[in-house]
Amino acid sequence: MLFSHISDTHLGLVQYGLAEREQDVYHTFNQAIDTSINDHVDFVIFAGDIFHFPNPNGTAIIQMANALKRLKENHIDSFFILGEHDISRIRTTPIPYVYHNLEFSKYIGQGNIIKYKDILLVGFDKIRKSEIPQFEEKFVEIDKIAKNQSGHKIIVMHQGIAEFNKFAGELLSTDLPKNFTYYAMGHLHDQEIKQFNQLKGPVAYPGSIELTTSEGIKETKKGFYEVDISQSEAKPNWVELDIRPQFSFKISYDELAKSVQKISEKLVNFKRKPIVELKITGDNIQADHVQNLVSQLNSLSLRCFWGVINKKIDSAIYLERPNIIDEELFKLAVDSLGSERLASFAVKELLPLLSTEQLKEASLILVENFEKYKKEKDN
Repeated sequence: MLFSHISDTHLGLVQYGLAEREQDVYHTFNQAIDTSINDHVDFVIFAGDIFHFPNPNGTAIIQMANALKRLKENHIDSFFILGEHDISRIRTTPIPYVYHNLEFSKYIGQGNIIKYKDILLVGFDKIRKSEIPQFEEKFVEIDKIAKNQSGHKIIVMHQGIAEFNKFAGELLSTDLPKNFTYYAMGHLHDQEIKQFNQLKGPVAYPGSIELTTSEGIKETKKGFYEVDISQSEAKPNWVELDIRPQFSFKISYDELAKSVQKISEKLVNFKRKPIVELKITGDNIQADHVQNLVSQLNSLSLRCFWGVINKKIDSAIYLERPNIIDEELFKLAVDSLGSERLASFAVKELLPLLSTEQLKEASLILVENFEKYKKEKDN
């Protein structure tokens, strides 16, 4: 038996305000669906952040509906949970529920175990860090059931595990139920897989299917897992998707003309125009001169960004990007607020809402946390 594990599709994301970037997301998403169909998988798991916004545009909704329709036409079942991008802070029915109600796909995000063929399957929607203690008993309960169940046991979660990323982790691997043979994870956007001694199966993040704004500009690969469970052990195989290339170059101002020429020669080899970032170092940098040379790349790239690092000038944008943006942002928040708890709330819960203009949801979460703070202080 074979299944696909797809996560963080972020349908509806319009990066840099470009229609081409929205289409890029749909392009890679449909690749994953087409590959799953062509490889005759038995079912597909969507591990959260199906949409980029809780209130996605009509095109995004239709793209998902068409994909689920094609799966059903090919006798492929599918299951999904919700990530934080799918869940609105305003009390309303999440859009993906529509697919469950129309029987296009099955929602499994409430932690209730189901039997699918010979497989035990359970999923959890995104759990906020403050809510995790409420789920400890539930984890123990499903673990006992899994221990007494033969065959494969799959758990689907949209959480950060600290051993993968200590700043984005809400759980440790030791917090997870131990008796599952595959941990289908979502939330972290880099592809990674680990086997922990205390767990029966691998913990796998397929990563996002396309680069999102929070990841910066970089040369990377994106894809999803096809998992073979025909034997006693789950064997994940990562399938690479064809994404638009993105490159970040660090170049010296003294070598700018020469570097731009080399970059131009590289960019002409791609069918789809890449996204390019130039990080320029040096002294006595003249913005007009830089702009004149960099403009040569505009026709060869979808977007070309440039900026100066380590120097401040009025006419350029500072583009020094840390290797892991989320980690550096969290460190800055801790330094500023003097509290890891407040920094976690600001960076992981409040900032994503504000950055996507979900102002009502942001206001609601501020009120919720203020009321919680008052209760704790009174006690």
